[in-house]
Amino acid sequence: MRQRRSEQERRRAREFERFVAGAAGRLLHTATLLTGEPATRPAPAAEELLLRALSRTYADWDRLRGDDPYAHTRRELAAVFAHTARRHRRPRGGLLDRLSPQERLVLVLRFHEDVEEQTAAQLGLPAERVHALCLHALGGMRSRRPGPAPFPEADYAPAPGTTPEPTAP
Repeated sequence: MRQRRSEQERRRAREFERFVAGAAGRLLHTATLLTGEPATRPAPAAEELLLRALSRTYADWDRLRGDDPYAHTRRELAAVFAHTARRHRRPRGGLLDRLSPQERLVLVLRFHEDVEEQTAAQLGLPAERVHALCLHALGGMRSRRPGPAPFPEADYAPAPGTTPEPTAP
């Protein structure tokens, strides 16, 4: 009996390791977007978030037969993030760090993970509320986007001792 159980555990561990090897990069990127950390630096909060989601997925691994483990891990990632959202309120310099945690979650699920129809159900919110959060977040991102950098005036000034060229009408 023990030998059979240990063989099952080894098989389970190998399957899970293959899943993590294939999906960890995208899941870490998703976690980084959720936590608002910059993608260019180490992201300890994102790594912790992903570790917790993967731990839950591993615990449920035997029950996932026939289900998509990536979708399950994404749901766990969203659930863990929603539960710990208060930790992710302060700006960290990432792309979405100016948004509230709930707005970040909606944007990441709808646009990065492309699960538009499932977002409302996954968050337990009415579809209208999710749509409103998405519009508000997108509006906030657009209004806070930095404008084009001004050109230095030296580029426009004529060289000393020359006259400016007339412009065509």
